[in-house]
Amino acid sequence: MKKIKDENKILMMLAFFSISIGLWGNFRQLWLQDNNFSITQISNIISIGTFISVIGIALIVKYVTLNKLKKTLTFILITKFINMLVLYYLNGTSQTELINLSIVIDIIMEYIIITSIYPLITTIVKSDTIYSKRKLTEYLFRDIGILFGGIFIGKSIAGVFVNYNICLIISNIFLVISIITMMNIKINHIEERQNKKDSMLKYIFKSKILSLYLLDMFIGTIAMSTALGLKMLTLTNYFTFSDNVATNYLLVIGLIADGIGILALKYLTPKNDYLTITIKFGIRFIGYVIAFISNNLNVILIAITWSLLISTAYENICDGVYINRIKNEHQLSFANIRYIIRFLGEAIGVFFCGVMYEMGLKYMFGLSAIFMIFQIGLAYYLIHLRRVEKIQNE
Repeated sequence: MKKIKDENKILMMLAFFSISIGLWGNFRQLWLQDNNFSITQISNIISIGTFISVIGIALIVKYVTLNKLKKTLTFILITKFINMLVLYYLNGTSQTELINLSIVIDIIMEYIIITSIYPLITTIVKSDTIYSKRKLTEYLFRDIGILFGGIFIGKSIAGVFVNYNICLIISNIFLVISIITMMNIKINHIEERQNKKDSMLKYIFKSKILSLYLLDMFIGTIAMSTALGLKMLTLTNYFTFSDNVATNYLLVIGLIADGIGILALKYLTPKNDYLTITIKFGIRFIGYVIAFISNNLNVILIAITWSLLISTAYENICDGVYINRIKNEHQLSFANIRYIIRFLGEAIGVFFCGVMYEMGLKYMFGLSAIFMIFQIGLAYYLIHLRRVEKIQNE
């Protein structure tokens, strides 16, 4: 029997974890709404949880080396499992503060794990292709989790009515499988320098390209989260979709997006990176502007749909080329700094999303479009800098 490569075991662990996230994360906002949390409270909890995740990731950066990463992630996975059991028993209670705390912990654990997967893979192999595989694995199996939610929600199985809380328990079963898979992974020992007088921030700021890439990612994340930070609540409240219809919509769009991502990676990546950025972000920007001006639900739904469809495509051009500039010994620190910036952007974006949600649906997309102007401009400039660098190195 052919032995499974360790990098594929990591992807398998990520697959089971992503199913768990897709199943529970898809209904987390509605679970909170069922527990009498308002839209503003929900957006604030998610923003706070995302913001505090930055502290957890910063601790990983400071104290955890690549050689200790597997043990750390295993501990975090187990902590998340226990916390989800606590959430299950808090459902329907009046323990608002405990629910707040458990949701924040859940978000922190989720984001730390997602942050650290690629650095773990780089202890074994590192390439643009494996980076895209890691992203596509997350997206594809998260959508499979959403599929399970769409199948189970509202049904009776063996006399048990499947509600959001039962989906939480099913999600925890997949989390257990990911824990077992993680325990069976063997990583390579990495020689790490003990004397690191050159801090990671100095390492990044020595490179204009890396600095601007992180700024572009920060603005882009704010833009995306401002428009789509509360997807399930938007679909169920503004568009009056049932939870089942909203789930199936996100599932179908997500699966098609995964297919587009795979096809784009293999066959549909333009040779011109400017065209790639225009396809991914330029069309989205135009859609958001039209959605804001028209304030028409059908137009807004089309804008949401395109934004989700193109979300997994061209990761190798938008992120991979920058991440793989980093030396192995700096991968963990850079990945965590990158995700710190991303999660700060997400926290800000979800907060803006909650504020705009109360003002009216179109304002979510109008504000997002403003951020996208700066995002796209920086993305074009980064391509220019890479071309100049390539010419100079020839």
